[in-house]
Amino acid sequence: MIKLIPDTPDGMLEFKVTGKVTDADYETVLTPEIERALETHDRIRVLVQFGPGFEGYTFSAAWDDTKLGLRHWSGFERCAVVSDVDWVKMVVKGVSFAMPCPIRCFDLDAHDDARRWLFESLGTIHVDDEGDGVVHVKLIGKLEPGAYDNATGDLDALIAKYGHIRLLLDLREFDGWQGLGALTSHLSLVREHRRAPTRVAIVGDEAWMDLARRVFSVFTDAETRFFAGDGFDDPEAWVRA
Repeated sequence: MIKLIPDTPDGMLEFKVTGKVTDADYETVLTPEIERALETHDRIRVLVQFGPGFEGYTFSAAWDDTKLGLRHWSGFERCAVVSDVDWVKMVVKGVSFAMPCPIRCFDLDAHDDARRWLFESLGTIHVDDEGDGVVHVKLIGKLEPGAYDNATGDLDALIAKYGHIRLLLDLREFDGWQGLGALTSHLSLVREHRRAPTRVAIVGDEAWMDLARRVFSVFTDAETRFFAGDGFDDPEAWVRA
């Protein structure tokens, strides 16, 4: 059976799974609760505890699980799985790379750690108006889809203000994307604003140069130049020239 744990923070759902899971558990508990939460939140964070006493899924329940995940593919911001069942942990680790959101497995005695992980911030995007149409965008840490929500609004406001912008893209503290959903959000942001920049200075280490070059060559006609190292004076001077 699947039981909803009450009194969780806003934007988070927690479920406890015991015994044999059937399609009725999805129809009466899991699916309606997730769809209800997504009516008021673009993305939700979910914790699922398996056991003790978890006995597996019926075939129809496994199919319901697949359909639920596909139907709300982009609706999950982060998922934590708490279990001491070896095959559950193996499945989570095996599919985590292909999931659109970060997913992580915790042992049963680390339940509190799983809750804390659901709400910690992995990364952020800072968008700053430097004046005269110059916009500084700094990517920090390992980004997940939610990090792009505010950044999109900030960029829209600056583009409305200036019409066209000159972009300083700072990748010096960028550690990549947390899941396919974050990468998709990044590419969507670039594509939607591809005509706004007239000049783009990208600052980072050599590891990101080729990726940045490919992204911008596909999505923008802006004049682009790459700067390696810690200094920011040269790229700022170039983008303002």
